[in-house]
Amino acid sequence: MEKEKLLMTPGPTMVPPRVLEVMRRQIIHHRTKEFETIYDELEEDLKFLFQTKNMVLMFASSGTGAMESAIVNLFSQGDKVLAISIGAFGDRFADIASTFGLDVQKLSVNWGEAVDVSEVKEILDADINNEIKAILVTHNETSTGVTNDIEALGKITKNTERLLLVDAISSLGGLDLQMDNWGIDLVVTGSQKALMAPPGLAYAALSDKAWEAVGKSKLPKFYWDYKKYKKGLLKEAENPPYTPAISLLMAQAEALKMIKEEGLENVYARHKKLALATQAGIKALGLELFPDEKVSSYIITAVKAPEGIDIAKVIKTMNLKYDIMITGGQKHLKGKIFRIGHCGYTDSLDLIKTFAALEYSLSEAGYKVEMGASVGAVQKALL
Repeated sequence: MEKEKLLMTPGPTMVPPRVLEVMRRQIIHHRTKEFETIYDELEEDLKFLFQTKNMVLMFASSGTGAMESAIVNLFSQGDKVLAISIGAFGDRFADIASTFGLDVQKLSVNWGEAVDVSEVKEILDADINNEIKAILVTHNETSTGVTNDIEALGKITKNTERLLLVDAISSLGGLDLQMDNWGIDLVVTGSQKALMAPPGLAYAALSDKAWEAVGKSKLPKFYWDYKKYKKGLLKEAENPPYTPAISLLMAQAEALKMIKEEGLENVYARHKKLALATQAGIKALGLELFPDEKVSSYIITAVKAPEGIDIAKVIKTMNLKYDIMITGGQKHLKGKIFRIGHCGYTDSLDLIKTFAALEYSLSEAGYKVEMGASVGAVQKALL
């Protein structure tokens, strides 16, 4: 019997039927009043999501494209930045900056830990000549299941000339991120995780301070040129400047309506509840979280693989036999951890089904499981 695959991954995530239905509609032209209305409403809803008064730029791109757009629009070759890495995607932000000739000072944190904000402050305090122009940081690191304290980092840079650039690709829409209140200068994100839309859209929002940096940037850009997108949003030029991903934008507009209907606080509370229930289920299985609970993500839970068990086999069994997809570790964590996503369009029943399948799959791989223990723990945590 063919069943719909349940994606319990860090992304892409499940897309609501209501959003899929919008994508079934016939394409419309992007230079019409109909599309202009959709685009303008989406812009306002994105501001609501980013918690900013400033404009949000939209691209047909992956989240990585948005990260690259941030580098080429805010800096010039030789500019010094502090890149904080707590995992694979922090590494990626640093690598993009290096690729475009920035002087990258990298602060590498042990995988499974969050950055120590006091250490960042010490580095910046020692930079008496203000050579470091910006901090690059991941809000929620899906490779390790760890969340950084962005609000605390914002307090360090808020009243300085330094910029705070945040990769919120997996966090925005699932974790509280107050762009304006926290003093964040640039936030990038993508459509395919907590935003409940298919992959293919990316977004960037900038503070006034960041826009000043855009005016000074000398790195080459064409498609990524923020000034073109700004002119469009100000109705001074065609908006958007290039053919957009029309069906995806319509889907995203519908998904954001759903988020607004639920309410941001309720969305954040749902993500937290699912995360804590996941942690309860993991403990009931006698397994350990990879990171410390204090920094464990509410978007994805990273778990140490049980000793002597082929975790790749467990993941494969869940996928092929039970039609539920979770993921393994990346880079040096491959075979050492597995990860369960619980963000976006994920509910309590999805989590219960996931743990039922996980129990069966672990048992088939040779791990001793008390059937129903983790499912029961999850159910109790969800009450």
